[in-house]
Amino acid sequence: MTAAEFRKIALALPGVVESAHMNHPDFRAAGKIFATLGYPDEHSGMIKLTLDQQRSFIERVPGVFNPCNGAWGRGGATNVHLAAATKGVVKAALAAAFKNTALPPKPKARTGRKNKT
Repeated sequence: MTAAEFRKIALALPGVVESAHMNHPDFRAAGKIFATLGYPDEHSGMIKLTLDQQRSFIERVPGVFNPCNGAWGRGGATNVHLAAATKGVVKAALAAAFKNTALPPKPKARTGRKNKT
């Protein structure tokens, strides 16, 4: 996979725009970054996943995905080694990150308890 292919997949998601921060191209949905290119180097990308998603992608395709360093990685930020990645797996990871970022969170279930006044 190349950076151009990563970019094409990210931009194919509905409403996604490319911008930049910290001298890296980024991809945003609903104004929020869900992926970047060029971090930590020009052979990598970063995709924001949940911790469960991160663990799943790392287990399914070792050598392609790794947690980012430090707190970012512990929060789900996941590096993608582009040369080792296939379009299919990157498309799935970008779709997951897009969904996490662009779609509003589901409302919490009501407990049935009423407030006492």
